[in-house]
Amino acid sequence: MSEKRTEGRVSPAPLGGEGGRGAHEVQGSASGPRRWSARRRAEVVLRLLRGEPLDAVSRELGVEVYRLEEWRAKALRGMSAALKERESDPAGAELAAALKRIGELTMDNELLRVRCETTRPFGRTRSRS
Repeated sequence: MSEKRTEGRVSPAPLGGEGGRGAHEVQGSASGPRRWSARRRAEVVLRLLRGEPLDAVSRELGVEVYRLEEWRAKALRGMSAALKERESDPAGAELAAALKRIGELTMDNELLRVRCETTRPFGRTRSRS
């Protein structure tokens, strides 16, 4: 019985022209599909994280072991980075807004102080003699 490859899996194909695919219609190469979407790679990584043997998954999907290890390492780095992010802190946001406003008011005061020093607020005054 002949075999055909679809989605990286080997399954028996009917012989002859009885609805079977020809060799030119096979969807992947001997090493699996040419392009793996992020969703499909994530599914494979989840299988590995659940404990499926790396070599068995590699043989089943036709993907090299080193490539599966790279996918798993990238996924773990991404997960680690995502878990390091802090959740939004309402008090922190309020504090940042208050500090921004204090900075603006301080600048306004400094500008007004410089303006008062350079110009006389009441114009010229006469001396009383």
